[in-house]
Amino acid sequence: NSIELNKLTLRQQTHFSSGLLFYSLLTLCCMKFNAYWGYFTYPFPFCEYTAQEQGLDLEPPVRMEEEMEEREVEERVVEIEHPLPCLSESDTQGIIKGRDLFGYVGIEAVLDQMRRKTMKAGFEFNIMVVGQSGLGKSTLVNTLFKSKVSRKSCTPNYEEKISKTVHLQSVSHVIEEKGVKMKLTVIDTPGFGDQINNENCWEPIVKYVNEQYEKYLKEELNVNRKRRIPDTRVHCCVYFLPATGHWLRPIDVEFMRRLGKIVSIVPVIAKADTLTLEERLEFKQRIRQDLQANGIRVYPQKEYDEDAEDRILNDKIRENIPFAVVGTDKEHQVNGNKVLGRKTKWGIIEVENVAHCEFAHLRDLLIRSHLQDLKDVTHNIHYEAYRVKRLNESNANGLALSPLILENGTLEKSDAESHH
Repeated sequence: NSIELNKLTLRQQTHFSSGLLFYSLLTLCCMKFNAYWGYFTYPFPFCEYTAQEQGLDLEPPVRMEEEMEEREVEERVVEIEHPLPCLSESDTQGIIKGRDLFGYVGIEAVLDQMRRKTMKAGFEFNIMVVGQSGLGKSTLVNTLFKSKVSRKSCTPNYEEKISKTVHLQSVSHVIEEKGVKMKLTVIDTPGFGDQINNENCWEPIVKYVNEQYEKYLKEELNVNRKRRIPDTRVHCCVYFLPATGHWLRPIDVEFMRRLGKIVSIVPVIAKADTLTLEERLEFKQRIRQDLQANGIRVYPQKEYDEDAEDRILNDKIRENIPFAVVGTDKEHQVNGNKVLGRKTKWGIIEVENVAHCEFAHLRDLLIRSHLQDLKDVTHNIHYEAYRVKRLNESNANGLALSPLILENGTLEKSDAESHH
């Protein structure tokens, strides 16, 4: 009996050991990793009981820090069908294009909002024409805007006799085309360069330009400033050169050298029909050489090109400077069509025909392609330079401006003094 009992006990122990081995292997195969607590556990309670009887350690504190962190990050990621591209801190130029969006957002509608707002409020453009009398300044401006905008008004907005020879006149008109309103102000300079002694004849013009900057600056510094400050700053100065066929005159060099620092200058050759095509090309080349030799800055300047596209466009414009133009407000019949032109004994000079003159290039520059850029350059470059200079000259509080000092060293008179 004892032998049979021993055999039975041995058989039971063998079965128990085999069962324990089987369940141990099964437990190891079914073992799972608990990412929340970070250690191994057994999935079957009966296995735990059996293991406890055998004195096994159920919960070994095996911490898997790196794997846990990765799993926590994965659990926090919201999986979407088409995830948006993530921009790293170093990649600040990333662009999310339309194909990466879930649907229509409506960003392009901002352009319509800006258009409606501009059409309702309108905008301002101030152009100054400078040159000797008889060069067709008023006629050219009228041709540009297809209306009688440059003429002496009975009640001009600005008329100040600064000297016996040069005085400035400004006339404003509201032009409306296809619902877009533009307040156009034309500043003329009668008497400029007409005297035998033209010394310092540019000073009244420099004074006028700076006065408009000063007026705008004072409006900006007001505590209760207007929601929309009236803009009387000169956005562009068209300088008329006589078609002599020679070089620039000293008065031309000095004027453009001084004014080019405070306003955008566009030089043009007036009455270019008095020159042959060969004479015109040679004259334009001489003028460009003079501009470069004297360091004269004319619009558009290379340093203001924002990108490669602007540079390509502006390079073509710079190649045509100065523009050889012809102005007229009369229409003639050419091949059954009405065209603006000047009638001569040799035929009709079509103003908008680029084979006859470069008026179309000037019009495109001033109105169709660079009008807003002229305003931006005025505000961000010329006016900003004036503003910084004046604030540096002002008192320590930065609000009370010191008196404006003119180029000749005299102080600007107050409004009350100027009327006495």
